[in-house]
Amino acid sequence: MLLTVLYDDGCPLCRTFSGWLSRQPVLVPIDLVPAGSWAARKRFPDLDHERTLVEVTVVSDSGEVWEGAHAWVMCLWATTAHRSLAESLARPSRLPMARGAAHLAAGIRSAMSGLPRRDRTTTCTDACCRTTS
Repeated sequence: MLLTVLYDDGCPLCRTFSGWLSRQPVLVPIDLVPAGSWAARKRFPDLDHERTLVEVTVVSDSGEVWEGAHAWVMCLWATTAHRSLAESLARPSRLPMARGAAHLAAGIRSAMSGLPRRDRTTTCTDACCRTTS
């Protein structure tokens, strides 16, 4: 299995997370690809690439797609050190905690939204910057 993580390369938090993820020992190989990039569009022509810029997205080599909290859990699941945490967070009763962690990250991302973004506006409008009901 190979997991491709589509992350917003224009967001300081997403770049930091992707850097952290790239340094983790993994049980499942991870390919980090900037969301909306030519490479992402070529590999996944059927994805809504505008949405991948708004929601972190993970795609397996068999075509499964995870977004938002589920995608964050899949990123953790691929790592050696955090698989057990991911399996715990993936339970229906605990997924709200994963969602909460994603919202915490969103809050940090929102606070960082004044930092320079690459190739786009300096205002972060991505879904991970706002809480959803």
